[in-house]
Amino acid sequence: MRITSTGRRRALGALGLAATAALALSACSVTGAGTASGGEGDGTGTINALFMKQAGYSESDVNAMIKDFEAKNPKITVKPTFVAYEALHDKIVTSAPAGTYDVVHLDVIWPAEFASKNIITDVTKRFPSSWKSDMLGGALTSAEYKGKFYGVPWGPSTKLFFYNKDMLAKVGATPDDVKAWDGVLAVAKKLKDAGVVQYPIAWSWSQAEALVCDYAELLGAYGGQFTDSSGKLDINEGAGVQALEFMKKSLDEGLTDPASTTFLEDDTDKSMAAGKTAMELNWESTFRDQNDPSISKVVGQIAVTAPPAGPSGDNPGVNGSMALAIGAKSKHQAAAWKFIEYMTSEAVQDKYVKSSMTNWKASYTKPEITKTNPEVFAAAGKAYDSMILRPPVPNYNTVSQAIQVELQNALLGKKSPQQALDDAVEAANENQG
Repeated sequence: MRITSTGRRRALGALGLAATAALALSACSVTGAGTASGGEGDGTGTINALFMKQAGYSESDVNAMIKDFEAKNPKITVKPTFVAYEALHDKIVTSAPAGTYDVVHLDVIWPAEFASKNIITDVTKRFPSSWKSDMLGGALTSAEYKGKFYGVPWGPSTKLFFYNKDMLAKVGATPDDVKAWDGVLAVAKKLKDAGVVQYPIAWSWSQAEALVCDYAELLGAYGGQFTDSSGKLDINEGAGVQALEFMKKSLDEGLTDPASTTFLEDDTDKSMAAGKTAMELNWESTFRDQNDPSISKVVGQIAVTAPPAGPSGDNPGVNGSMALAIGAKSKHQAAAWKFIEYMTSEAVQDKYVKSSMTNWKASYTKPEITKTNPEVFAAAGKAYDSMILRPPVPNYNTVSQAIQVELQNALLGKKSPQQALDDAVEAANENQG
């Protein structure tokens, strides 16, 4: 969940040459995926944990969780380190050879890379079978790679659909009219023709990870996935092309704000808050922002739902979740697992639900929990149970960059959607070797 105004949103572009070099160095000193070089320990001692310092759970939240955990487990001491999201990936990579951290905070786009380089530990055998039914299906994939679990979900997140109820009412549109993407465009045309708003829809289509997230939801709505059964990118066929054609059409018809090709999520958030946008995709905390009178002119006017459906009837959210994983070289893996079990438990996630949503299905049926944010709970619960993963490949940053470049080429009219995606697939698959 994006809690701060800037958020961590999500792997904003490539993470830099330093990360690439560090990964190459660390890879020289580790063995194949799933081969832990650390140790179980006796379930006691001091463990070091690396966390992200912004968005979702705050530092004070995490420190309070740790205090409670230590009270219940007096033979385990937890020493936390907090870094900005932009530094988290590199910190995990550079610290891996020395086994500095027993527990690390993991973004959903990293398990393939970290598992294949033996930076994190396969915890599949530790997973209680009940978790697979008790957790939301979309959240479960947050730390999964090739059918194995390399961590435990800790706060699901996805982009939801937001629309201005008052604007839609002016053209006689109802919530049912925007349950599918075709309906969204039809309502947008009515809004534009009636002069309610010049550009009814805004998107996060700057050349950044935000663009891949928006494309992912449309790709899923058209019934597609990023990769084929062999793990190769194949978005240049069927659903992948149709999703990009939809995006370009919305621009060509003046239904999407052309500034969207320069927008990140905060920009679309501000545009809606200023009354310039009728509809958008954005992260969960957007609803809070739109109802904050200090920054929003549309308080009380915004509705939130799960993403609209495509022709397939599918409407998955994009998986933007986080997880907690055990460092492969940790010497205290038993203690680290006890800590992760506690931090990700239903009781703890329920206690701190105002900071981050929970990945436990039962929480979404508890009135005392859902009353904290009922509209978002209703929308997010549906979206979390079915989420589309961005490409689960070891060299994610390189593949994402290739996709970003070519999506922008199509949106800016430099290439046809088909040519752009052909070129994206060629570049990404070459880099996968």
